[in-house]
Formats: sequence, C-alpha cells, structure tokens
Amino acid sequence: MRYITKTDLVIVARNSGYLMIGIGAMCLIPLIFDLIYFEFDILSFVIPGLISILLGEFFLRYFEKRANKKIRLKHGMMISSFAWLWASLIGGFVFMLATNISPIDGVFESMSALTGTGMTMFVDVEILPHSILFFRALEQWIGGLGVVVMVIGVLTKPGSVSSKLYQSEARDERIKPSIKTTLKKTMEIYVIYTVAGIILYLLAGMPVFDSICNTFSIISTGGMSIKNANMGFYHDNVIYFISIVLMILGATSFLVHYKVIKTRGRSLIDDLQFKIIITVIAGVTLALYFVSNIVPMDLLFTVVSAITTTGASVASPVVMGGWPSFVIICIMCLMLTGGSNGSTVGAIKLVRMITYFKGIYRHVREILSPEGRVVPVKLHGHKIPEKSIAQAGSFITLYMMFIMFTWGLFCLFGYDPFKSLFAAMSLQGNNGLELGIITPTLNPILKIVSMFDMWTGRLEIYPVLITLRAAFEIFKR
Repeated sequence: MRYITKTDLVIVARNSGYLMIGIGAMCLIPLIFDLIYFEFDILSFVIPGLISILLGEFFLRYFEKRANKKIRLKHGMMISSFAWLWASLIGGFVFMLATNISPIDGVFESMSALTGTGMTMFVDVEILPHSILFFRALEQWIGGLGVVVMVIGVLTKPGSVSSKLYQSEARDERIKPSIKTTLKKTMEIYVIYTVAGIILYLLAGMPVFDSICNTFSIISTGGMSIKNANMGFYHDNVIYFISIVLMILGATSFLVHYKVIKTRGRSLIDDLQFKIIITVIAGVTLALYFVSNIVPMDLLFTVVSAITTTGASVASPVVMGGWPSFVIICIMCLMLTGGSNGSTVGAIKLVRMITYFKGIYRHVREILSPEGRVVPVKLHGHKIPEKSIAQAGSFITLYMMFIMFTWGLFCLFGYDPFKSLFAAMSLQGNNGLELGIITPTLNPILKIVSMFDMWTGRLEIYPVLITLRAAFEIFKR
C-alpha cells in the first residue's frame, strides 16, 4: 500500500514555500553587521538568500491551485524536516561563500547552529567576519525557538496549516487557544528574555557585539560562541552567572514563563519540571564538588550547560577530558535527560523521563497489587493516557538506538570508546559539549552521520523517519 501520493508532494512543496522565503530572509539580516563593520561581503549573503526566496515564491505560486487538500500531520512533519535541511544547506552555502570552508563543513556548521548543538568546524572563530559570527548566533536564536515555528509565526495565516506545522516540531503546549496567538506570545517572551540578556551582559562589562551574539547563543541553549575559549574567554563569574540564569530560562517551558506574571511567580515554583531541573543542578553540583577538585564555578556552569543542552563551556574540551570519569558520566546522564518540554532544549526531555519511570513504577505496583487492579498513572494531578506512556517508552528506545549506532561507528573509525559515547550523546541531544573528537579533521562519513544525528535530535526523530519513508516510496516507483 502506498501512503504518499502526488497530491501529498504538492501540498508539501507548496507549504514549504513559506519556509524557504523565511530562510532566505534570515540570510539577509547579517548584512546589517556586514555594513556596520565595513566588511562588504554582501554577495555571500544575498546569493543564498535570493535563491531561497525566489524558489519559495515559485513553489507558492506554481503549486497554489494544486494544493487544495487539507494539510495533515504527515505533511507537517515532512515540511518541517525539509525546512530544517533546507535551512542548513542554505546556511552552509553562506559559510562556503564567506569563509571558503568546504561544502560538508559549511553544512555541518549551519546544521550545528540551527539545531542548537553548537559544535564548530572552524579552528579559529575569532578571525571570522563579524557578519558571519552574527549569522551563526542568529541561526542559533532562530533554531532555539524552531525554524518552522518562527516562520509560521510571521508568515502564515491562522488555521490548520499553522496547527500541523506547530505539531510537526514536537510541540503541543498552547499558551492561547489559537496556535497563531500561541506563537506570537511565545515569540514575545523569547524577545523579552533576549533583550534582558543583552542588557545584563552590557552591565557586566561585555562589549555590545559580544552581548548580542552571546545572548542569542545562550537563551536559545545553542552554546556556539564567538570566542575560541567559549564563555571561558571572559574569566568573569558575573558573566558566568548571567549565562547560567539565561540557560535555565531557555530550558523552562514557555507556558510557565507566560504564567509567571499572572501567578506572581507561583507557576515557576509549582512547575514539576522546573523544580526537578533546579534540584538536579544543586544536587549534582554538590555531589561532584565533594568527589573532585574541579573549580566550583566551572563545575556548576558545566552541569547547567549539560542539563539545559546548551553546550556552552568555561572549560576547554582538553581540560574536561582530564576530569574524573565519574564526573563525565554524570554529565552524560544530564545530557541525556535535557530540560522542560515546550522550551528550547534538546535531548529526551524531563516530561518523557517522568512519564517513562512512572510507567515502570505502575507496572511494579500492578504486579504487587491484587489481580485485576488497575493502577492509574498521574502527572500534575491528571491521569496520563496509556498511549503517552507507550510513546515515551518507544521514543526513549529509538533515541538510545541512534546513540548506539553513532557510538559504534565512531569506535569503528578508531576513536576512544568513552569519548565516542560522549560525542554520540552530545550530537543526538543537540548538546554541544565534547571531549575533543568533533574537529575539522573528522572523517567525512562521521560528519554526515553527525549531521543526521543533529537533524533527527532536533526534530525528535519521527518527522525525519516519516520523510525518509516518503522519499523511499517516491524513488521506489
């Protein structure tokens, strides 16, 4: 049985037009800094930008009358998968033109920035043009909220298209009944925190350009810095503390943020995921402090960066590689978990972990209980559907399978097994912390696999699998 028809492809192509236009516009924004700093590398941004905009306009016009059927979730997932891939390709084209980096490294850099992974293919980022540094930061900022979410929030009209595309990025929380209104409120919160971050960094003595780029990177839990030493470049505990606060804000659900003012802060205090994040950060930091001789601020910063999947660092990969194995294993567990659902983080996310372990605990209780008794599973006072428990288990299993595959492949190419596992978990969780394996000298095959991990990790696997299944059907014909 064929699940993908010509009509499905037309619907995907037509609605992808909006996203291609938005992605093209993203490429033109860094021209502001290109002109401010007199770098005059206009074509590096204009050519990719215009290609994306013109192709998007063509798709919208050519398929306008043919795409007359209602968009379904499968369409939304295919559009979302294509959008992230297209954005990475166009962004990679910008890097290629501006820095003469190889095509595969350019796409890797763009994919890493957009997905909030934060690993880089540049040996020395401090020699890059200001426009390129800002472009990397902008990609992280847009990717933090979601390429699709950003575009549909600005370009599309309210309705089923917005709803399905919103769901396609694994988002289901609504601030308002309307998806369009939810997106606007989410973007307002995001912008407010971004402006606040820039002001705080400025007050801490950070230069204006650095403040903008670092805020874009940290609030989006991206972590890709404009300095070779990442945030460690500044050697300032005040800046580190501001970054920690921004990382935690980025890892907290936007729905909770929205309710903070109305509830006078109670929504933050009462949110189970937020309480777990703070408790884990405090508990793990204290535990690791007593079993190691690592500088407390370095330890706290790394713990927060790991659980929020930011990947920003104050300790270099070489220094981290020398930390006790137990410390690294704890950091890996945090990278695996991630922060709140409905935030900018990657990884499995706390709500899935909670649901998964509650399902296990329910199973144990049912075995111990009298025969026939049904033990309900509740979260926030509401019963968790059986479907949600099953989906959490399926996703975690699939997630771990992807990590195992990447880990095995790195080991096959001769990399240290321990560092390889760390890299695989960091890539799949869009984290960015690493121990020195992900460099420009990485084998091209591993770079491609790493990009695939980042892509699937950001879209939470299923949209990419559905897109690949659809592509297989098309080529099979």
